[in-house]
Amino acid sequence: MTLAAEPVAADSPYRSYVYAYPHKSAYRPFAEPPLLSDLWRDEDVSALSLYVHIPFCEMRCGFCNLFTRSVPPAEQVSAYLDALERQAGEVARALPEGARFARAALGGGTPTYLEAGELARVYDLMESALGADLTAIPVSVETSPATATPERLAVLAERGATRISIGVQSFLDPEAHAAGRPQRRAEVDRALDAIREHTDADLNIDLIYGIDRQDERTWAYSLDTALEWNPEEVYLYPLYVRPLTGLGRRGRSWDDHRLALYRQGRDHLRGRGYEQVSMRMFRRSDAPSPDGPEYCCQTDGMVGLGCGARSYTSRVHHSFDYAVGVGQVRSILADYVSRDSAGLARAEVGFRLDDGERRRRHLIQSLLRAEGMDAAAYAERFGSAPAEDFPAEFAELARRGWVRDAAAGRVVLTEEGLAHSDAVGPMFFSPRVAALMDDYEAR
Repeated sequence: MTLAAEPVAADSPYRSYVYAYPHKSAYRPFAEPPLLSDLWRDEDVSALSLYVHIPFCEMRCGFCNLFTRSVPPAEQVSAYLDALERQAGEVARALPEGARFARAALGGGTPTYLEAGELARVYDLMESALGADLTAIPVSVETSPATATPERLAVLAERGATRISIGVQSFLDPEAHAAGRPQRRAEVDRALDAIREHTDADLNIDLIYGIDRQDERTWAYSLDTALEWNPEEVYLYPLYVRPLTGLGRRGRSWDDHRLALYRQGRDHLRGRGYEQVSMRMFRRSDAPSPDGPEYCCQTDGMVGLGCGARSYTSRVHHSFDYAVGVGQVRSILADYVSRDSAGLARAEVGFRLDDGERRRRHLIQSLLRAEGMDAAAYAERFGSAPAEDFPAEFAELARRGWVRDAAAGRVVLTEEGLAHSDAVGPMFFSPRVAALMDDYEAR
């Protein structure tokens, strides 16, 4: 999710990108930082997700509001990996006996900013410290055109990466530059060729629509060019106005343009053999589903390692401090790498979920997928129906024609409702979360 640099109209289809609930901007320091072992005690740890955050990139894109630093000194990268290892040891001691991982991901930042030996070290610590069997579960890794080199990809292939995601954004250099990404098309082609040549992993290509001067013709060109590599997945992201970035200070509104390009991209991919999974995600119909243990994002926990990673238990979400500005990011990173093991054994910033917040999270993470929400699973977990818990919200969805009548026990957004996912999600934010997010000072 992203926060607009200017107030967003209540009827905008792009109010907020909801990839997790609540967003980090609703997190606050705990009055008494709890021990990780207390947070994980009595939790179901039979199917966990493992996420490792590498907050480094070769450049800072104009649309990025992630916790990352561009071109860090080599000694900071080494110190970061040392701290990551200390943190992994503390998390391993905090998890109850029998903890098992059902999936893993390396994100950032750009994990492949690390050299091949450093990437191998990250894999080693996930396996040795946490006991994750990375050859038996789906493992996703993010990369970039500049860092998808044969040496790094060889590590990913050898260690069993099952999905590699690359942010291309546009196959036209002027559009990429307009979005604040100074890449060259030849570099993009080389990276995509290398991924296909050196790995058997599923390929995901990220594209962005709504870039300045992008039109239907240039958008179709990027879509068609992406399909030349026959990717298993394509993600279509609307360009957002983001705080504390060059683009964020421009403050333009182009909702109708973005919606038109979204619909064009959706229809283009569906007409070429891709199934829509969410507003953003499209998967090739003939691509096999990843093997591995079942994982349910609504109910199963997540272990986050690294500065910028989040961890989820059933009642508490926590992370380290969050910032976007260069100075604050550097300060938070310096604090993280300086900590000893004891300094990594507590959760200091986060959010406690009461029963109402858990219902909201379950609903948001289910409803925004094309398959919709299993109403029976919701009722089994909470003892009520979604429309009973949120009558005003569902009445508004129905008034706008954004939700279908429940059929076969599922609550599903209409095609137009799915197109407005970034407006539907915020409708279910609690007043408490909305107030915390509004009160958050972007830095």
